[in-house]
Amino acid sequence: MSLLTALMGRGTSGFGYRSTAEEVIGGLDLAGRTFLLTGCNSGIGLETLRVLALGGGHVIAAARTEDRAREALRSVGATGTAAACELSEPASVRACVEAVRALGRPLDAIICNAGIMALPRLTQKAGIELQFLTNHIGHFILVNGLVERLSPDGRVVMVSSEAHRRAPAEGILFDDLSGGKRYRPWERYGQSKLANLLFARELSRRLATGQTAGALHPGVIRTNLARHMGPAARAAIAVAGPLFLKTIAQGAATQCYLAAHPDGAAASGRYYADCNPRQPSRQGQDDALAARLWEVSEQIVARL
Repeated sequence: MSLLTALMGRGTSGFGYRSTAEEVIGGLDLAGRTFLLTGCNSGIGLETLRVLALGGGHVIAAARTEDRAREALRSVGATGTAAACELSEPASVRACVEAVRALGRPLDAIICNAGIMALPRLTQKAGIELQFLTNHIGHFILVNGLVERLSPDGRVVMVSSEAHRRAPAEGILFDDLSGGKRYRPWERYGQSKLANLLFARELSRRLATGQTAGALHPGVIRTNLARHMGPAARAAIAVAGPLFLKTIAQGAATQCYLAAHPDGAAASGRYYADCNPRQPSRQGQDDALAARLWEVSEQIVARL
């Protein structure tokens, strides 16, 4: 099979690499369903907000500030609830949890979409490398704070990445979560994305029967997330983009599939790409590693 055939093909779900979020949600009535979405104000988050609202869903749109979230809702003509959630600030995440609880709405899905990528220099907060803190720990606090609000068939959707394969050989550097011993931007990003995948895997084991948690790779998309890439990488994207990069509409498809499509519930504990199952790395299938990450994350959260 040629690369172009693979790019144009569809998997067992009926969707594939070129499917868009609107196509995935097309024909579904999401009225009466509530979705919490982080990173709602740009890129695939904004498209996910637009499409879920288009289907009739009520989106609790979370961004770093409530103003940004409110503007995101306005920009796509969505009716929803704006919420502030700065994932690198535990106090902000906990305040978001309380605000969402106060709404009294059962959550049909929590979509953990926000993240930062490949910071060129080591940045720490609360003694933790910022990508790990933002991409994993922030979402760990958010989801665990709201598990009790999940509907009986509620879903947790973790936006991971194929970059999880670039995590360290150990998987998670438990003895250097500060990044102070060794900092390599893409390795640390890969570690945070592996953590997203492992979190979903362990969470799926802990959730009540009927509730699900899955992880996904959205695809390689030209969004603000890539702003820290070097000149060579950006030049390669400029050349290859028209043929191989996904559009934002295509990049949002898999998370919309896992969050709202009837067949998306089958993703529990699994890793998806292009709206179809994909085998993660060996580390991404390591249940012992997932259990240890959960334990260490709880210890971190307890002191933040």
